[in-house]
Amino acid sequence: MRVLIISDIHANLTALEAVLSAARLYDAVWCLGDIVGYGPDPNECVDVVQSLPNLVYLTGNHDAATLGNINLEAFNRDARISAQWTKSVLGASSIQFLKNAQEKAVLENVTLAHGSPRNPVWEYMLDTYTASINFEYFETEVCFVGHTHQPTIYVESDGPRKAIWKYLAPGEVFKISERTILNPGSVGQPRDHDPRASYALFDTEQRAWRLMRVEYDIAQVQQRIIDNGLPRRHALRLKQGW
Repeated sequence: MRVLIISDIHANLTALEAVLSAARLYDAVWCLGDIVGYGPDPNECVDVVQSLPNLVYLTGNHDAATLGNINLEAFNRDARISAQWTKSVLGASSIQFLKNAQEKAVLENVTLAHGSPRNPVWEYMLDTYTASINFEYFETEVCFVGHTHQPTIYVESDGPRKAIWKYLAPGEVFKISERTILNPGSVGQPRDHDPRASYALFDTEQRAWRLMRVEYDIAQVQQRIIDNGLPRRHALRLKQGW
């Protein structure tokens, strides 16, 4: 089965549509959370995601905050403004969809979480130390996470540092042969200084992961952010991917 792995869309419809067009053929979609937050198109993005085939969708911290399940004081000022705006415009069907999301899922010998298997909604896995600890919190061969907006691979090691970071260039195939944590990066707000929308394709039979990037019309999204009175910083950062 060919699975499209996406995460952190963040209400960026233009980026999402570019990813779906580029990915083309897939049998299922596993979305690792944060459809909403930051961007100008929350309802539109929820509508598109709901229509995807064999969908598994997890809740992210921005999704949870929009539903009132996380105190907005946990966010910085700009993120709070975006969350409050999102809450004010989110339609009833979008709210219901977000309420039905899982925090964590296990399927096809893969664990799915937004942040980490230890703390599915909130923990950032940004280093080998945190990844090393998290290998103890899932039993499957593979774990897919999002949240950091940075594509990453951590492979379990028998050495003193239990996790080893691996680099994967866009388009390159990584064959999974040992316990591994993988992050597809962000569709709607990449933070690895590559502004292109990021996603991955996973072959469940070959245990093969392919990281992909695709360009989209960033200026169009920036203008919609500004037109809706959202923080300009969230528009500016899209151009450089930070």
